Amino acid sequence: MELPISISKDSREPIYHQIENQLKALIAGGHLPADTPLPSIRALAKDMETSMITIRRSYQNLEHQGFIKTIQGKGTFVAHIKTELKQQVKISTVYYEIEKAINIAFDYDYNEKQIQEIFFEVLSSYKKNGS
Repeated sequence: MELPISISKDSREPIYHQIENQLKALIAGGHLPADTPLPSIRALAKDMETSMITIRRSYQNLEHQGFIKTIQGKGTFVAHIKTELKQQVKISTVYYEIEKAINIAFDYDYNEKQIQEIFFEVLSSYKKNGS
């Protein structure tokens, strides 16, 4: 199984954290339902072209947070998570991505009013397209 995860080696965010956040979003968004088998650490490391240590750290963090479970001899699977936790992840993911976009805009010397205009323009185009 190939996961729709992309990592940026240029990002300031550690790779393990990028993988962790994207897996959380896939789980919370219902794209990876409970009991879905996940790739082995070795397979995902090969697919992502990163180290097994990085993937292991992501998996360990996700397991500690209750998003995935490892069954000895069978593999790693998506855990059953509560609706409240899914909602928290959805909110924090959207918040994080908007915050990231705002930081990029400020890096390009846009002011607050210009950023708001861009935000509402993008939002408006989504409404028109029925997204």
